[in-house]
Amino acid sequence: MVKLTGITKAYDGKKILDNADLDIPDGITCLMGPSGRGKTTLLRILTGLEMPDEGQVEGRPDRIAVLFQEDRLVETLTVGMNLRAALGRDHDPAAALECLQALEIGDCLQKQVLSLSGGMKRRAALARALLYPAPLLVLDEPFQGLDENTHLTAIKAVQRYGAGRAVLIVTHDPHDTELLGGRTVTLCEGKISGHQ
Repeated sequence: MVKLTGITKAYDGKKILDNADLDIPDGITCLMGPSGRGKTTLLRILTGLEMPDEGQVEGRPDRIAVLFQEDRLVETLTVGMNLRAALGRDHDPAAALECLQALEIGDCLQKQVLSLSGGMKRRAALARALLYPAPLLVLDEPFQGLDENTHLTAIKAVQRYGAGRAVLIVTHDPHDTELLGGRTVTLCEGKISGHQ
C-alpha cells in the first residue's frame, strides 16, 4: 500500500494541498474533485515528480505506470514504436497487440501517431501505461476525449490490466467511478475525504 500523509503544497503562498492524507491499496481508487484544485499536483507528488512542502509518501514503489492528462506520444513514430520505446526490455509484441485490441485500436499498431484521431491517441497512451509492469498505476483523466463506446471499452481495459495492482484514477465524472467500482475519494479545499 502507498500512503500519503500530511501532504501540504502551496504555490505563491496559496495552499493547494493542506495536510492531505490518502491510502492507495491494491484495487481501484478514484480521486474526484473540482478542476484546478490540486489533483494533478497530488499525482506529481505521489509519483515523485514534485516534492511536498510538508508530509511524506510511504511505500512508493520503484516502478510506477503513469498516464498524464497529455498523451505524451512521439507523433512521428508508430504506435508500436511508442510502446517499444516506453517499455524497453519489458516490451512483448503479442501482449502489446492484445492490449491495443482490447482498446479497439489493434489496427493502429503500425500507424504513425500523427495520423490518429484524438481518441485513438488517448487509447494508445493508455495502452502504454497499462502495459508497463509496475505495482502502481496512476491515470490522470484517462477517458478524456473518448466517445461513449470507446469510453466503456477503456474502462474495461483498466479493470482488466489494473487487476492485482494499486490503481489511482483521477476523474471528474461520477459515472466513471460507478463503472470502475472500487472506492472513491474527493479532494476539496486541499483535503481528501471519502472512503479511506
